[in-house]
Parts: sequence; structure tokens; C-alpha cells
Amino acid sequence: MTTEPNDSNERQLRIDLAAAFRLFARLGMHEAVANHFSAAVSSDGRKFLMNPKWRHFSRIKASDLVLFDLDADGSFGGQASVDPTAWSIHSQMHSLLPQARVVLHLHPPFVTTIATLANPDIKPIDQNTARYFNRVALDAAYSGMADSEQEGARLAKLLGNRSRLMMGNHGVMIAARTVGEAFDDMYTIERACQTLVQAYATGQPLNVLPDDIAERTAHDWEGLTDFSEAHFAEMKKLLDAEDPSYAH
Repeated sequence: MTTEPNDSNERQLRIDLAAAFRLFARLGMHEAVANHFSAAVSSDGRKFLMNPKWRHFSRIKASDLVLFDLDADGSFGGQASVDPTAWSIHSQMHSLLPQARVVLHLHPPFVTTIATLANPDIKPIDQNTARYFNRVALDAAYSGMADSEQEGARLAKLLGNRSRLMMGNHGVMIAARTVGEAFDDMYTIERACQTLVQAYATGQPLNVLPDDIAERTAHDWEGLTDFSEAHFAEMKKLLDAEDPSYAH
């Protein structure tokens, strides 16, 4: 059964998702007018918000986000308001994985660099990289643009009950319970990959953490959801002070 969206909850989701778009543009993690974020409005994920087709992240406002209803819209069907690849991926993520309340897909420079390697593992060499120890699913079968619902379903199956999907030769997908948690996770995985890329660039051997320490660190990170929410809240305050138009 679908729970009808609460107007105030949808409004807050719109504001938070718009803030995430603006912030990732400021951080240089956007890809021209591509890439997409979505957030489920209904409990079963069949109603969800997503950015409109080819709108630059730095200009997106809460009111710009499009509300989709899988029960009403059925399939993409050439809707002018959405990028077909966005529909292919996010419609399947939300319908097949209702626990994925927020889904972010980006091509950040450093994560994407790691995604191009024959071994795209995020090796635990510091506290941030250890956050992802044994906690990232891998898509090693990139075959071009994700322009079909079958491809979206394949990616959803690969993600499964995890919250991160390293998309080989492509980028990254983050799924989370809230926009704040998703924002912080995407921010940190990019920082982790930046550290790893820079470490590889020295040409010196990596000092990889022992498995038990990496596992304990990753486990500790999982208990810091309040940290993630606080990080996002503080970043939104910066937006509020400089350009609060995202919330309109």
C-alpha cells in the first residue's frame, strides 16, 4: 500500500534535495547538466522527486523538482521533463529498493578516477577510506548509457542492501535514508578517493590498514549518522547566508 505524501514532508525533501544540488555544484562534483538525484515521497518509493532534464545543479530550486508517480506514469514514455537515463536508473532504484529513500548519482572527479582502474577498491589507508571497507558494491559491466529500465533494474540488483555502488568506468551511486546522510556519504567517498588517487600518484607503496582496524573504523562510521546530518545542516546554513534561493 502506498502512503500518500505529507505536504510538509515533501516540502522539506524538496528544500533538502535542492540544497544538495547547489552544494555539489559548489564543490565541483557535478557533470555539466547531467547526473541526477531523487528522493522517495511515498513509503513504497513509487512516488519520488527528481531533478528536471538538463538543469544545471547551481540553478535548481525546490520548486523545480519533478514529482513522479510510477503508478500513474507507468514508464518513461518520452516525458520531456526528465532525462531518459535518469528515469531508467531512479525509477528502478525506488520501485525495487524502497529502503533507498534518497539516491544520488554523480561522476565526481576522484571517485570516477578510481572507477576506471582495473581494481577499483577503495583501499583503507586512512580514516575516510576505511569508511568504505567491504561496504561498496561494484558494477564491473559498463556497457554505455543507462537508457533502459532493464539496465536500471540490473544496477538496483547490484546495489541490493548496500548503500554505495561503484559504477566501473562510470561514476558512483549513493543510497541513504535521508538527504543529509546521502550528502555526507557522497562528500566523504569523493574525499576518500582523492586521498587514494594522491597516494597512488606518489608511486610509493600504500600503507594499507589491517583488516580488523579497517572493519572497526567502518563500523564506527556507521554509528555517526548525527555527524552526517550535522554536516549537511551546517552546509545548508552557508547556502542560507549566501544564496537562499534554492529553497524557493
